[in-house]
Amino acid sequence: MTQIATVEERLRPGLVRIAVARETACGHDCAHCGGCGAAGGQVLRVSAADPLDTAPGDKVVVESDTGQVLSAAALVYLLPLLGLLAGCFAAASLGGWGQAAGGAAGLFLGMAPAVVLSRRRRIAFRILEKL
Repeated sequence: MTQIATVEERLRPGLVRIAVARETACGHDCAHCGGCGAAGGQVLRVSAADPLDTAPGDKVVVESDTGQVLSAAALVYLLPLLGLLAGCFAAASLGGWGQAAGGAAGLFLGMAPAVVLSRRRRIAFRILEKL
């Protein structure tokens, strides 16, 4: 996946901090939706490999590993869902509110590792070209 970013500062030779606009999957029609939380032009500040020796203020094209992005999304969305289903099935014999409570407990247990792992996982960015 490629995006346009702005170099903010040089961290060390070969590594810079960039500001990149958060992408949405819906086509950026936030005026009619706003449901994903990306409305308002959120900006991510991340480090990026810099083989081109850019300077602060330069506009650049950056690339992120699509596989890393998709695996991070799967982690954040699928673990809680699997926890919810496991909790519901484990508490099926309780029926009604007991099953709902089991599902909620499973959901929160699935969210905990997703949150911890998503904070540890960093998506690697690399500068491809100056604009």
